[in-house]
Amino acid sequence: MLAGCKSSVPTFSGDMAFQFLEQQCAFGPRNPGSEGYAICKEYYLQKLGAVADTIFTQSFTLTETRTGETYSLSNIIARFQPNAERQILLGAHWDTRPWADRDPDIARRDEPILGANDGASGVAILMECAEIFYRHPPPIGVTIVLFDGEDLGREGDPESYAQGSKYFAEHLPISKPESAIILDMVGDTELNIPIERNSLKQNPQLVRKLWKIAEELKLPAFKQWLGPTIYDDHVPLWEKAGIPAVDIIDFRYPNRFTNYWHTHQDTPIHCSASSLAQVGDVIIHYLYDATQKK
Repeated sequence: MLAGCKSSVPTFSGDMAFQFLEQQCAFGPRNPGSEGYAICKEYYLQKLGAVADTIFTQSFTLTETRTGETYSLSNIIARFQPNAERQILLGAHWDTRPWADRDPDIARRDEPILGANDGASGVAILMECAEIFYRHPPPIGVTIVLFDGEDLGREGDPESYAQGSKYFAEHLPISKPESAIILDMVGDTELNIPIERNSLKQNPQLVRKLWKIAEELKLPAFKQWLGPTIYDDHVPLWEKAGIPAVDIIDFRYPNRFTNYWHTHQDTPIHCSASSLAQVGDVIIHYLYDATQKK
């Protein structure tokens, strides 16, 4: 636990989160239809099923526009304190990119990526959060959603991405939560998280709270300035269901000079337990600190 933090706030383990990241990657690429996808889905159901108050899947089909192939997809939904008056959603996408379309090796651009940062990092934090919720039930209700079909999109067409969150928002399987926090690309060894512009527009109050917590905890990854506008799972939640959602994301992976996003360099070696810990600390302090009012 960080010095000066309230004893009521449980400790988030970046090392445990990193183990969850590595385990997902050990299954290989998790693109829909792959062997790694099927194995990892069962892993999530087993791990979350052991700690959540309730867990279920939300199935849907999607025809991907690049190849015309149709996939059977699943959002994975785990609930903690489902009868609490206040409810919040924590989300991340669990699928990985079927094509390394940004890889410098043109010959490998049709191969699926491992997705250590783009996919596994956000899920890893939520898996560690789930373990904490089991040991220390949160003071408000929390629904963890692992969204499918986020990375099947066609570059240049933002709305072809985030299909799992779109389906979830259009067919809400739970009562509408008061807000949502989405985690994506949060494991980078050079983690820098500015304020995403759609997030500030959708939920400025929550943005201010989260970045204030990061500032108070002296977490250097969180930057007190505006970053780019990003179309991610938080956008359909707001546009389709009116859930004011915030995206915690470092889109420059690892920096503005080098790119591992949608390449075969998106591996655990380019991710960090300390980066995961910074984001996890903010989430856990937001949920458990009694001073964080609605």
